[in-house]
Amino acid sequence: MNDTTDPGAGGADFGAIAPHYVARARVQQRAAAQLFDLLGIGPHDAVLDLGCGPGHLTAKIRELTDGPVTGVDAAAGMIGEARRVYAGHDIAFRQASAAGLDDVAAFDRIFCNSALQWMKPAEPALAACHRALRPGGRMAVQAPATARYCPNFARAMERVARDRQTGPIFARFVSPWTLLESAQDYRALFEGQGFKVAAARMEMAMAGYAAGEALGVFDSGAAAAYLNPDCYPMHLPRGYAAAVRRIVHDALTEQATDGRVDLVFHRVYLLAEKP
Repeated sequence: MNDTTDPGAGGADFGAIAPHYVARARVQQRAAAQLFDLLGIGPHDAVLDLGCGPGHLTAKIRELTDGPVTGVDAAAGMIGEARRVYAGHDIAFRQASAAGLDDVAAFDRIFCNSALQWMKPAEPALAACHRALRPGGRMAVQAPATARYCPNFARAMERVARDRQTGPIFARFVSPWTLLESAQDYRALFEGQGFKVAAARMEMAMAGYAAGEALGVFDSGAAAAYLNPDCYPMHLPRGYAAAVRRIVHDALTEQATDGRVDLVFHRVYLLAEKP
């Protein structure tokens, strides 16, 4: 395991990007607004922010309830950044994988924004979430969905796969993601771990970016897998990451119209309850 990858992170390398994550993760932050509405945090609820990253959304949760608020992330770099920025905000941040949660009947609400995709396999993580909720507690999830979760990035990575330098290496990439194809698939996943699913829907969102900004969006999530040495069964040669980023940048630039790229994302929104 390389020194910027955190144990239990599902193959995701977030340690190095933690200080820049909030500035780059605009897609995830836009989706979070809908997730807050879906979850409906009460004024006294005990809330877990699962996959809290650097804590910017955990701080918003803190404003909604006077109950205990906990942020959990598998990446040590993310937790370190959260503790640094939000010291004194009465938030408990700790490093753990979702499957490694040992809380029992501790929370009324679990908020999980753009993190479910990193839980592979997802079943142990959801079983731990079910245990962590109190009876009647709810978990709201927003995550990228479908194999072509972002068609723009998928087309760019197809270029990576065809390139003479990067193609043979990328052919051995092992995806760390859980990406299901329908709302029904996600419903079945949660119901299999004892949840009652109150709502599940797929949504397509589109937003325009300058080509350089679009690469920043790529860096805020997808690159943490595609450029992570732990997602390959061999040592990555020097220059591979730079070559991939160059190809992705060029591909996104070619997708631009009048200097802007319309990034499309397929997402699932799901609300589940512990009976």
